[in-house]
Amino acid sequence: MSLPASLDRVMIRAAELRAQLETADGAQVGTLSKELSTLEPLVEKVTEYRALETAMAEAEAMLSDPEMKDLAEAELHETKHKLPRMEREIRLMLLPRDAADERNAILEIRPAAGGDEAGLFAGELFAAYQKYAESRGWRFTVLEYDENELGGVKNASAEIEGKDVFARFKFESGVHRVQRVPATETQGRIHTSTVTVAVLAEAEEVDLKIEDKDLRIDTYRAQGAGGQHVNKTDSAVRITHIPTGTVVAMQEEKSQHKNKAKAMKMLRAKIYDAQRSALDSARAADRRGQVGTGDRSERIRTYNFPQGRVTDHRIGLTLHKIDRVMMGEMDDIFDALVSEDEARRLAEEG
Repeated sequence: MSLPASLDRVMIRAAELRAQLETADGAQVGTLSKELSTLEPLVEKVTEYRALETAMAEAEAMLSDPEMKDLAEAELHETKHKLPRMEREIRLMLLPRDAADERNAILEIRPAAGGDEAGLFAGELFAAYQKYAESRGWRFTVLEYDENELGGVKNASAEIEGKDVFARFKFESGVHRVQRVPATETQGRIHTSTVTVAVLAEAEEVDLKIEDKDLRIDTYRAQGAGGQHVNKTDSAVRITHIPTGTVVAMQEEKSQHKNKAKAMKMLRAKIYDAQRSALDSARAADRRGQVGTGDRSERIRTYNFPQGRVTDHRIGLTLHKIDRVMMGEMDDIFDALVSEDEARRLAEEG
């Protein structure tokens, strides 16, 4: 469909929604209002775009008037620079959004290759993500933080709540590689270690129904590097979703009830993610050019401390500010990944 026709449809639908809201009953108001509020930013942009088109047409008409020619040419020059940029913004807004983009996210980090050094970096990367989330005003709630004896982590997970969290974080899934001299290295040799990051869209109960009969719930005594509740009570919880074989364990809280609630949140997100991945796989042939596949085994980024650089291999981006990135200044990376994905999707739409 051409852009003008698409814009007409948007404006017509917005007008229909406003008319329907005038006579809607209580049950309909919420649904209609939500759809209208989603359309309103686009309606505002379309109105601005059409006003710019009108201004350009008026300027072109003034070119034949000698007294107005200079003014008209200046107006045309400015308008011709604004229109393409605004048209791109509108085309982006018209693209189908990932249904999960507006959701909160579940972040999970685990050390992979590299032993103790991988565990230490996993903890540092987890902290960097926490700083980034907090810098954007998002709520970062630790679900699990299983610390080892050296201060690194065996497994860390968190719930991140805020506007469009998943849209920003979803490209972080994959293998993150770190190259540096470990504190325990006496010869000054650079070691390479890896950690895996999984970012899951948080699922609500309405997204999928999990039957109690499909769950096996085991309780056991918490284990870890320390803490008052460790090895004192059966507070740790392991939940197995029998139909899919998905297993989640949680021991962060002293309360078995709280651990179960956190485990169910993680379980629901994992099952929802598996369903999304299955749908994505069915469209894999159309998605090969995308920014990452979401495959947990794909190496996506390298953090080279001796050279002070961070490189994202999917888009060829290198930043020479590793200290700032590890302090949570990740917008340059996230913005580049989002822009690359937007460019790909615009190209696919033709």
